[in-house]
Amino acid sequence: MQANSSLPRSCTFAFAFAFAILLFTGCLTFLTSNSVEAAEPEARWWKGNLHTHSLWSDGDQFPEMIADWYRTRDYNFVALTDHNVLSEGIRWMPYSAIVKRSDDGILDRYKERFGNAWVETRGEPGTPEFAVRLKPLDEFRNLVEERNQFIMIPAEEISDRSEGKPVHINATNVAEALKPAGGATVRETMQNNLRAILEHEKSHGREVLPHLNHPNFGYAVTADDLAAVVSERFFEVYNGHPGVNQLGDATHPSVESIWDTVNAIRRTALNVPPLMGIATDDSHEYHGKPGSRPGRGWVMVRSQYLTPEHLIRAMKRGDFYASSGVTLKDVQYDAKTKELKLEIAPEDNVTYQTEFIATLKPDDTDHKHASDNTDHKHASDEIDDKQRVGQRVFSSNSLSPSYQLKGNELYIRAVVTSNKPHQDPSFKDQFQQAWTQPVGWENE
Repeated sequence: MQANSSLPRSCTFAFAFAFAILLFTGCLTFLTSNSVEAAEPEARWWKGNLHTHSLWSDGDQFPEMIADWYRTRDYNFVALTDHNVLSEGIRWMPYSAIVKRSDDGILDRYKERFGNAWVETRGEPGTPEFAVRLKPLDEFRNLVEERNQFIMIPAEEISDRSEGKPVHINATNVAEALKPAGGATVRETMQNNLRAILEHEKSHGREVLPHLNHPNFGYAVTADDLAAVVSERFFEVYNGHPGVNQLGDATHPSVESIWDTVNAIRRTALNVPPLMGIATDDSHEYHGKPGSRPGRGWVMVRSQYLTPEHLIRAMKRGDFYASSGVTLKDVQYDAKTKELKLEIAPEDNVTYQTEFIATLKPDDTDHKHASDNTDHKHASDEIDDKQRVGQRVFSSNSLSPSYQLKGNELYIRAVVTSNKPHQDPSFKDQFQQAWTQPVGWENE
């Protein structure tokens, strides 16, 4: 009799059922692995630099090499902000001009990192015609960007002048390069450029972040100017370029003092939203030479998603802090209890001092005097009691410092300073710091 090789019906059904389970499980795994973005991600901190220069203007490195420098050092986003230009289109640069800015090994390092096939040259080496093609952002970004890890943001440093002084404003996430708008005065120049940026944002239907660069560079922008141009909501409280006069001098206030004066004017005379502080590199030099090198200052932005739109919206909400080395685990302000709380991420053998800084309310006479200043040309002179501005109202060496507003403050902000020297200081005796944004604006 011939053996029956067919399986019993019950066994066949069992196999079919098991296969169906495996298929369903596999499909479920596939759907889950490809539907991560559909989940509700928790907001987290993203690290980024919003002021960087390349060979497209006055930097000394190829743009993709700069992007790779930041990516490999755990930055999450970078904006290339070359002067009055976006990195787009076809551009060749003489190799002699590149070497003059950097050194003879720059092309070899470029090829070593990205390969001979990527690096484009023309002309014979050693001749004046020998040139290297500068790659535009849209061409090289796919080599460096990584989902949920690192992105590039198109940006520009709109570099203008007025009254013989530099007026520079960064525009982050622009669709096209914006020409400097000019103006008869520094203040008018700021206003005209800000107007152009905001019109660009509206016409292109995209989030754009304008911020004023290095106000003490050439001592160009005063506190009165910054206070009056109310459409400017962001400025550089720290810029890593050694030549921007971060600390001021005998006749000019420090950048941080400017910040408090601006917000005192905005809070009393103008009753408009606060100016918020950004830290940046303003990097130009990437070969170890003296100058404005990368890695000196950055922002930490709390957002659910690593996209330009979500990052900029978070910054417009004030959900970010500036840093030159100190890391904060958390920053929280409770509008009901009027309490600002910080949690510092400690390093071994490092101590931290947190100073809560406030501008105190003027008395009725001061407030009326400030309100009567209709043109606000010198509103800082109307703050009669300047001892009220930028006062350190509380200090703590705790890793979880907090401050509850007493009712006599116009706002409160915090600056955390460690006893660890900056790894690459831009001024003498610099220590690592972090700056939170002013809060408590809703008290009045």
